[in-house]
Amino acid sequence: MATHPLQPTALKSQAINFKALPPLSLYIHIPWCVRKCPYCDFNSHEIKRTPSPSKGEGWGEGGIEQQYVAALIRDLELALPLIWGRKVYTVFFGGGTPSLLSGESVAEILRNVRMLLPLDLGAEITLEANPGTVEAARFAAYRDAGVNRLSLGIQSFNDAHLQALGRIHSADEARRAIEIARQHFDNINLDLMYALPSQSLEQALQDVQTALSFAPQHLSCYHLTLEPNTLFHLNPPSLPDDDASSDMQQRIEELLAAHGYQHYETSAFAQPNRRAKHNLNYWQFGDYLGIGAGAHSKLSFPDKVIRQARHKQPQTYMEQVAKGAPLHSEHDVPRDELAFEFMMNALRLNEGFASVLFQERTSLPLAIIRRELDDAEKRGLLFRDHQRIAPTQMGQRFLNDLLEIFLVNK
Repeated sequence: MATHPLQPTALKSQAINFKALPPLSLYIHIPWCVRKCPYCDFNSHEIKRTPSPSKGEGWGEGGIEQQYVAALIRDLELALPLIWGRKVYTVFFGGGTPSLLSGESVAEILRNVRMLLPLDLGAEITLEANPGTVEAARFAAYRDAGVNRLSLGIQSFNDAHLQALGRIHSADEARRAIEIARQHFDNINLDLMYALPSQSLEQALQDVQTALSFAPQHLSCYHLTLEPNTLFHLNPPSLPDDDASSDMQQRIEELLAAHGYQHYETSAFAQPNRRAKHNLNYWQFGDYLGIGAGAHSKLSFPDKVIRQARHKQPQTYMEQVAKGAPLHSEHDVPRDELAFEFMMNALRLNEGFASVLFQERTSLPLAIIRRELDDAEKRGLLFRDHQRIAPTQMGQRFLNDLLEIFLVNK
């Protein structure tokens, strides 16, 4: 592999020196699921048995839900010196299946977040939910606790496709979950997947049409991919070919545009003023503290940027938190990787980013990547003027080719 001839040398003289730190988000990982989906490569683990809240057991043996909530709060306390005084603008409960949490657990976590951190008054607080774990009373409790945005993992409204994906809910349960969610939340995201095993174009569009009938504020439409270390990767199902999946993507984008949804990121579509603030902070290379088993953090300081990862196994994580050592790893991000990391996120945004944002979020001058920008523009993958840099339509379609241009080592 040939090393880029200029970029590393140019970066040696550029010290990290932030004039202002990026916005900060909080990510809270809930690592349990009722059943592991065969396509999922997230840090998730099957619970041993169905929760029995009426018995106060909280996920069965030993009240592990309560133990984990206590570990999350302690983890946050341990992290405070790294983010002291910084306001948090968004909170996201991800998983796993956060909707396995009781309303009391979510309330306890958010109570402590508010006590320990300066949480913005208008903070977006999102919780991911599985339609197979939906209860009306639980959704009401989430709302009372302060959750103001719900993300439902629908994936499909076709029972055969749901079964192929290993989902625990049916199409009817998906519809019921959306109806219950609408009674309690006015900001809802629906996750859908396309290019599913044996899926036709008509079936993919029918899923989107069904989702649109509920008028969600936000839709995430993901192409099914076979990720390493998943059951689907070990035993690949029969998927639509590249041409068929490309047709699905194009027709889905056209359908959502016709219904007024803005396609603002590779897989994200939103009604006006309903873009996901938490995810936007990721894509604009903001900071985030991740707590919970396997959670990752990216934190900026006046003279450096660090990345952290917590212990992945839930039991190990809880034991290490009790010892005051939740981190599995921590490292400074090298200066010569900051530019690529920024572009890898920001170029997912179809409208791109303001030119000044590059220096604000990396502390490096935009001139550092002038050669790469010129190359991408000549190849028709990128547009830029004095104010904005954005992928062209071809750059959006061939995003990996565009990002490769900004790699330090090729």
